[in-house]
Parts: sequence; C-alpha cells; structure tokens
Amino acid sequence: MRGIRGINQLSRRLYAAQAARKVDAAAAVEPVKLLPQEVQVTKLPSGLVIASLENYSPASRIGVLVRAGSRYETMDNLGVTHLLRLAASLTTKGASAFRICRGVEAVGGSLSVSSSRETMAYTVDCLRDHIDTVMEYLINVTTAPEFRPWEVSDLTARVKLDKELAKQSLQIGVIENLHAAAYKNALSNSLYCPDYMLGQITADQMHTFVQNNFTSARMALVGLGVDHAVLKQVGEQFLNIRSGTGTVGSKAVYRGGEQRHHSGGGLVHAVVASESASATSAEATAFSILQHVLGAGPRVKRGSNTTSTLSQAISKVTAQPFDASAFSANYTDSGLFGVYTICQANAAKDVIKAAVGQVNDIAQGNLAAADLSRAKNQLTAEYLMSIENSEGLMEAIGSQVLAEGTYHSPEAVTQKINAVSSADVVNVAKKFMSGKKTMASSGHLVNTPFVDEI
Repeated sequence: MRGIRGINQLSRRLYAAQAARKVDAAAAVEPVKLLPQEVQVTKLPSGLVIASLENYSPASRIGVLVRAGSRYETMDNLGVTHLLRLAASLTTKGASAFRICRGVEAVGGSLSVSSSRETMAYTVDCLRDHIDTVMEYLINVTTAPEFRPWEVSDLTARVKLDKELAKQSLQIGVIENLHAAAYKNALSNSLYCPDYMLGQITADQMHTFVQNNFTSARMALVGLGVDHAVLKQVGEQFLNIRSGTGTVGSKAVYRGGEQRHHSGGGLVHAVVASESASATSAEATAFSILQHVLGAGPRVKRGSNTTSTLSQAISKVTAQPFDASAFSANYTDSGLFGVYTICQANAAKDVIKAAVGQVNDIAQGNLAAADLSRAKNQLTAEYLMSIENSEGLMEAIGSQVLAEGTYHSPEAVTQKINAVSSADVVNVAKKFMSGKKTMASSGHLVNTPFVDEI
C-alpha cells in the first residue's frame, strides 16, 4: 500500500525529544521533570476519533477500534468477524504475511486482535523507539487487507480449533446461548462461526464486510505512551480511508426465551436474566452496583465465592456452599442482568430459585446501608485497578471515545458511582424481577426448572 512507509518520518524517540532534555550527566544540576498528562481526544471531520495519553512509558501501546462486532453480521455472513480475528496476520496490499510476522517480532513487538459483539480491536505493543515500524503493519492490517482465497480457505482449521476450545468452557457456551435466547437479532449473533458456516465464508464476503463497516466514522485510534500530535497526523494521513457511517446496524430487539443444553457430568451451569440498560444510561451504574451487592465473583484467585450475598442465601436453603454470582452485560442499545449459578444437578431447582429470590429480597427494599457501601467500594476499586495496566486503560479509553466521542476521567467515574442511591439500586432490582426472563442452562438438567417455573 503506497504511502504507508511514510510513517517512519513521524516518530523518532518521542519521549526523548519531548519529555526530557539531552544533557551531560556530569554537568546536570537538576533532574528532568516530567509533567503529568491528561487524556487528549480529537475528532476529525471524517468522524475518526483520536485519543492518547502520554505516560512517558518506554513501551507504547496503540490500537485501532472499529464498530464492527458480530452484531453487524447478517444471515448471509454469520461468523465473518470470527474469521477476521484470525486473518489479522494474513497478507495485505502493503505487506506479506511473512513480512508482518517477521517485522513485528524483529522489534520485540506484538500484534493482537480481539472482538466483542460490538467492537473489533487491533492492537500493537512495542518499545516507543519502534512505533513507526509497528504502526506501518497496524495500518496495513486495518485498512488494506487482501484476503487471498487460498489463505482464507486455510483459516477453516483454525476456526474449528477455536470453536473446540470454546466448547470446553461451559461458561462461554451458557453466555452464548443466553444471548441467542434473549434477542431476536443483532446481539443474538455469536462470537464464533456457526458450524454450518464453516468453510462457507468467502474472501469476497470478508471484503464486503470490511468495506461496509471499516469506515473512518466507525473508528477510533488510541495510543498510550505516544505523542498526540503524532497520532493525529497518522490518523489524518492513513485512516481517512472511507467516508460515511457505513452499514447501519439494526437495533437490538429483546424477546426473552430459553435454551437448554443437555450434557453429561454432575454439574449444572444456569443463568437467569432479563433486559437491563444500555452502557451509557444512568441505570447501567446502578445495575453494576446491584451486581456487586449480590456478588460479582471471587476476590481471591482460585478462591470460592462463599462470602457473596447470593452464596449465603443459597447456603440457607441447601445447607451447601454452591457457587453463585451476578451477571451483567451492557451494550449501546440494550443490556442483560441476571444471576449465574453452578451446582450439583440434584440441587439445581433450589439453588436457582434461591438466587432469584435474593434479588427479589432487594427489590422489596431490603438493602442494608453497609452492603450498598461495600458494593460501591468494590466497584470503584475494580474500576481503578482495571486501568492500572495498559490493556485495561486502552479498553476504557477506546470504548468510551468510540461510543461517546469523549473520555470520562477516573474522578468522574467514581463520582458517578458514589452518586447512586439505595433507591436507584432497589429500582433496578425491581426492573429485573418484573422484566421478561431469559434462561440458559447446560449440564445434567434432570432437576433444572424451566424459565416459566421460576
């Protein structure tokens, strides 16, 4: 792809040039002062959003996020985003697969791709001395894929392996089934290629999906340990690829329902949920606090969740400490909230009903001030610790600027958490109890109730 190599003129030891002066160590009389920086956000006329944080780290992390998750797939190309995840290292119009692999590894960098139901994220990590090198490959991968038919055909074996690995996790299967049962469209699409589409997705279909969804107005360029002016110049020169908003995805339609997967073993994984709130709504924070009131999972690695409110409520009924936690997922136009339980098959009915009953208890107004305060502290700590590493910070910045075009500081987020009242949490618990339920279960379901029996 012509012009890509011009990137190497944009960056030369940025941190040395802009964050510190080159002085003779023997003659230096005062230490170099590095002023703290804030996240900078710029939106170009094309719609491309550029966000950066200069943290003076010797290692940089740069990502291109695109609103092109599985919810934008159609019935004709279901599973195309799964193939796109695996196709990131294939030949592009500007670099061969070998050159991409060899070039990134030669400078000690890495290139990774992840996707969700709404977003695809292409990320490179490297020493900041080599930003120009890895940026060239990042731009090639996101703007100039070639999708040679024989290379696409070779992806089928990798797709099968991905699916087999996913099937080994009952949690993944249950959550996928939950979305399929909960929605009529869009968010019902799986993160994985359906079995009947294996080997059926063509290079032309992949090109069409990229053309329709990888437009400037659906992209965000995010950098950590990078100068904002340089990142902005890269965006203006190389990511103004296609104008327009691309294909407009359909609004998610919640319906409620049930999916049951019978299998061997003595355990039952089950989740009961109802529609909650979109990610940017005020209710989303209240649902997150309710999740932590009930119990969001173990706080110790490989530990149990016996101290959670849900587990304690179940123990009173069954006299056994089964694992239970609250489940929450928020998207741009909808969300799901529920309770996830893991128990022995013979206790499934009592465990599931006890978990739902605990939410109903809160909906009745039985929320202690100490539990609310604990939940707020846990949610605040979870958020602040998540942005301590570059991966979590990149995700936080990217998701916000892509969805809203702006970034909320940690102070603003914590204030929003603290502003939630007890009444707000009780109201969202009532919304869960009154909403139409969705249920997904897997395991030995001989004693597992149906959704209309809960």
